[in-house]
Amino acid sequence: MSKKVLLTSVCRPLGPEYGDAPSVGYELLYRQVTRAQGIFSPRTVNIQFSIEYIAENLDAPTVVLQYPSKKEFIRELKKGYDYVGISFLMAIFHRVKEMVALVREHAPQTKIVLGGYGTVLTDEELAPYADHICREEGVAFMRRLLGEPEIPMPYRHPLIVSDLKVFGWKVSGTGKIFAGLGCPNGCDFCCTSHFFKRKHIKLLPDGADIYAVVERYLAMDPNLVFLIIDEDFLLNKKRAMQFRDAVLKGGKQLSIFAFSSIKAISQYTVEEILEMGIDGFWIGYEGTRSNYAKQQGRPVEEILTEFREHGITILTSMIVGFDYQTPEVVAQEFAGLMKLKPALGQYLIYGPVPGTPFNERVRKENRVREEYVAEPDRLYRIADGFKTVMKHPTLSGEAIEGLQRWCFEQDFQRLGPSIFRVLESRWLGYEKLKNSPNPLLRAKAEVYATDLRVALPVFLAGRLLGPNPAIRQWIGALEQNIHATLGRPTLAQRWKSVLAVGAALWTAVTLKFNLFQHPKLRRTEYRVAAHGWEELAKRFTLPDFSIQVELQHARQQVWLRLEGALSAHHAESLAQRIHESLARSKSRLVLDLNKLHWDKVDNLQPLRDKLANYRGRVRLILPKLSAAHPELVLLAAMFQHYKG
Repeated sequence: MSKKVLLTSVCRPLGPEYGDAPSVGYELLYRQVTRAQGIFSPRTVNIQFSIEYIAENLDAPTVVLQYPSKKEFIRELKKGYDYVGISFLMAIFHRVKEMVALVREHAPQTKIVLGGYGTVLTDEELAPYADHICREEGVAFMRRLLGEPEIPMPYRHPLIVSDLKVFGWKVSGTGKIFAGLGCPNGCDFCCTSHFFKRKHIKLLPDGADIYAVVERYLAMDPNLVFLIIDEDFLLNKKRAMQFRDAVLKGGKQLSIFAFSSIKAISQYTVEEILEMGIDGFWIGYEGTRSNYAKQQGRPVEEILTEFREHGITILTSMIVGFDYQTPEVVAQEFAGLMKLKPALGQYLIYGPVPGTPFNERVRKENRVREEYVAEPDRLYRIADGFKTVMKHPTLSGEAIEGLQRWCFEQDFQRLGPSIFRVLESRWLGYEKLKNSPNPLLRAKAEVYATDLRVALPVFLAGRLLGPNPAIRQWIGALEQNIHATLGRPTLAQRWKSVLAVGAALWTAVTLKFNLFQHPKLRRTEYRVAAHGWEELAKRFTLPDFSIQVELQHARQQVWLRLEGALSAHHAESLAQRIHESLARSKSRLVLDLNKLHWDKVDNLQPLRDKLANYRGRVRLILPKLSAAHPELVLLAAMFQHYKG
């Protein structure tokens, strides 16, 4: 019998109000990047993508829990599992210890696997809490542990979408694309680079593989934007240009945020980057004298200015606490960065992480502060980039932490809320590209224009609630520029502006009183029960008819693509099989009928009758026919159209 696997994040609630480090929580933006921006911070819950990815690629029945409560975790453990895998970072190692105690109390027969970047800790430290430790690419490790045969890359890619919200309103859905692990740049402080021994593991080996994932997402929702998760995506120029070629061939306008370095970006023109669909980057600014190899290439001032003018938003990360830095040097470096007007800014303290060259150096030089040498658990608990853990040549720990707070606050006070900085960049990009001789770039300008029009209702809240008079005036001037370029808002948009102010004030209340700040449990089953979906394709392989089945576990959705001529007889049999599968599962069903040969379809009443009781879970994708087919009309009247 197959072994049963439970993969989980740490338990909620998380956050400094519960004894965690300052940036620990469910959100990278609100807790870290835009932490000083309060109600203006974009909000999105970041799940542990890795365990969904691993679960998708095992053969064993697997359940994934994202942020369970302790009660929910215990209830799941009691269902009986052979293995429980916990993914964690070093700053939440104390949470792992609590969960391990629960496993040993409520499921003592279950083997414990620890994984994630928290496993940079030593075997001596982790062994009391683990039967197995994963310090490599997780799919291969877990399949080997479970006795499952090795599978080649690219692995099966789960479709994972997160919602981005402003003032509690959804503004976009983001499809996550897992393109690679590790980084060859090897910056001395970088855990992710040295965790994989400065090697780059291509989860999606070539550009066509990456675009194939994009197409799957777009079929699900054509309005999605994308995040490519790869430490330095553009470093491999061959793969990146393969992706560009696939995007150009596909003919769809994309909006992609990616991670890259000055060294990698310098290999491309801004036009090539826009043709890939990339209109957002996370770039390491670090410090003007940090001298990392990844910073070699075109001057950072030149790149950031050019990109901003072309509508590409930039998130820059700066480090505070380099040996050469004094308060004056930090202020100078920060001022230089502010002149470039990045859309978002992160400011973290230079700190030693186990497994990195910097950690080896400071320990050899006896520069770790005594209290953390004596009590390593204290060090791990605050290892989130917001606490000074080593001795600086000239600055106290309190001074460095004060400089970090100053950077975050001044970033907000000088440049304003990031949501308006993004919109300003989009407006500049529209002005730059609207008359471009390149038709693809003109089309990109229209995408920017659409984004700007949709965003018009947020400006009133910015003008009323911005951090200071100068920023409020700047927001108003930007709004007027957009009106002059794209036209004034509609009556509906003006009414929504008023609602946005109310939503912003309600957001302030929820933040002050810690209301609705924790996600609910997200539980996903992979191969736990035999629903019969996989058997449909095998049973209906006919000369003139076929079915493609895509199990979108992370979306709790099944996508059936019907192609060819479907007779009334086969419609009866197919409807019965789908009915049985829906009865045995809780999945939503997307019935894609776009490629049916409608000229040969006479009667789909069996399909309508059998699925009637599940109409709340069934969505249709229907073709656009010049003359509506009667069966199409009947289906459309009975089931809702799929809209992503």
